[in-house]
Amino acid sequence: MPKIVLLSILLTISLSAFTQTQSWDSTYRPTNYVQRVANFRSYPNSTNDIIFLGNSITDFTDWNELLQLPGARNRGISGDISFGVLERLDEVIEGKPAKIFLLIGINDISRNIPDSIILDNYRRMIRQVRLTSPKTGIYFNTLLPVNNTFPDRNHFNKDQHIASVNRGLKNICLEEGITLIDIHTPFLDNDKRLNKAFTYDGLHLNAEGYKKWASILQPYLKN
Repeated sequence: MPKIVLLSILLTISLSAFTQTQSWDSTYRPTNYVQRVANFRSYPNSTNDIIFLGNSITDFTDWNELLQLPGARNRGISGDISFGVLERLDEVIEGKPAKIFLLIGINDISRNIPDSIILDNYRRMIRQVRLTSPKTGIYFNTLLPVNNTFPDRNHFNKDQHIASVNRGLKNICLEEGITLIDIHTPFLDNDKRLNKAFTYDGLHLNAEGYKKWASILQPYLKN
């Protein structure tokens, strides 16, 4: 085989591999991202605030009502990814809140962002909070399971990625002295899927699911 042909084939293979490894976009933001962040920035801050930060799973409930907690603040944006949280984290911590409860990453997985990048973003979040608001308590929730018996979503059939991120998050929390809240295990059914009793679409929680999550969070809300 002529060298020039061989080099051409190798270059094509290399470019293809590069494209596959770069098939994710850190700049993606939900269509309502700018407006939601603008709203958040317009609200008053308090050092008594307890922030719930994440994507639609966080966004789709009223934390004040659910927890009967006047200081609860919803900072969930449907469709958000870990890069979006990092971009708006300054708004979350500018008021030096008492606690931040984080749940983010499932949309990263659905958008093929590598597990290692998601985990690195968790570390960046921790560093940023500690630098700007060192007295703020940081609480990470593990990623919830999903249930692929519902109509198909990009989030389904990526259970190994969910498990990998959760393992990595556990290690980060141990290394950094951060509280990890396991909400993955309590939501599993006998087939290791998100229990149908707690979801309406295999990804998001229903009312019973939020009540379950609230019960898990109770010990971490005291003091």
